[in-house]
Amino acid sequence: MSLHWPWVRRPGETNAPVERKNATGFVALHIDGEAHWTRRDFAALSREGFLRNPVVYRCVRLLSETASAIPWLLYEGDAELTEHPLLSLLDRPNQRLSGPAFLQALYGYLLLSGNAYLELVTGGGAKELHLLRPDRVRVLADSTGWPAALEYRQGSEKRVIPLEGDGEGSRALQISLFHPLDDHYGFPPLEAALAALDIHNAAGRWNKALLDNSARPSGALVYAPKEGGNLTEEQYERLKTELEEGYSGPRRAGRPLLLEGGLDWKAMGLSPKDMDFIQAKNAASRDIALAFGVPPMLLGIPGDNTYSNYQEANRAFYRHTVIPLVSRTARDLSAWFGGIFGPGLRLWYDADQVDGLSGERDALWARIGAAGFLSDDEKREAVGYAPRGGNSD
Repeated sequence: MSLHWPWVRRPGETNAPVERKNATGFVALHIDGEAHWTRRDFAALSREGFLRNPVVYRCVRLLSETASAIPWLLYEGDAELTEHPLLSLLDRPNQRLSGPAFLQALYGYLLLSGNAYLELVTGGGAKELHLLRPDRVRVLADSTGWPAALEYRQGSEKRVIPLEGDGEGSRALQISLFHPLDDHYGFPPLEAALAALDIHNAAGRWNKALLDNSARPSGALVYAPKEGGNLTEEQYERLKTELEEGYSGPRRAGRPLLLEGGLDWKAMGLSPKDMDFIQAKNAASRDIALAFGVPPMLLGIPGDNTYSNYQEANRAFYRHTVIPLVSRTARDLSAWFGGIFGPGLRLWYDADQVDGLSGERDALWARIGAAGFLSDDEKREAVGYAPRGGNSD
């Protein structure tokens, strides 16, 4: 059986007469539609998340700024190097960005897209590091399916940057977060909290619309006179005009609705209290913070008592989120730069300069210092320093 809307007349057929009923009243109905979700791409997540959502903005800023503030150390074997071209490159990657600003952008791209793309440009004995915007990059695979190069698009221009190369020119590095269903691209944390992001943004838009037009009643006017009949066209237009001009807009919020002549107001929909508006926003905020690994207490989100105090939350943030992100990046950069500056080089973070771990470091030093059965060199080795007779810090 096929239905046609509107029911048009087919050749050789006649339309059935439409039944008309003389109703004695009218009512407006509202039907819920299907939910609309944000697209799962870098541009949409950045626009709806980082640019429009304060929780996402703060999570990304807090993570990227904290991670980029941790200083780097360079080792060749077990010896720490204080001067090296790689350290100079990381301190000033290019003419536009300093080292911390470069790393902050790198971590920001990684958190919002699941991928960070670096390009090393070599020419005339000089080297520069540049970041490629993720939405302009496509991974090119070889015949076996392994990534071989990056295609960078800007407008109508395209260029291919190999992931491996020798001599002068360009080569690229892709740092990606684990994605169980994609071989070439990473999975952004914000995508896991996409439902919470849309709920949080929709709650904000709904609240703004409520403030802008809170006096417009959310319900239906029912006309049911005792003697029957319908509103004339003139009466209907006058009633509509009075509702729009007298009861809509923020300046008319709370104005009582005066009804007469068989008119009755039937409230429809849910109030903000019924929807638990504030709790819904806080729950969505906690889900977003959970996806990024940021304790809600650090974001000022109420209702989370997992941590006994702010210091414990800050320590957990460093230990479970910042340090794994920095250490993973250090390993990826070490493997990549090893093929450029020579094998044996290893990048690592300076744990003694991490403010969030100062309490743990003090406790470790106190325990090691009280261990009288250890020699001074053994104590230095236990806390990460070379023996006095060897390479000093």
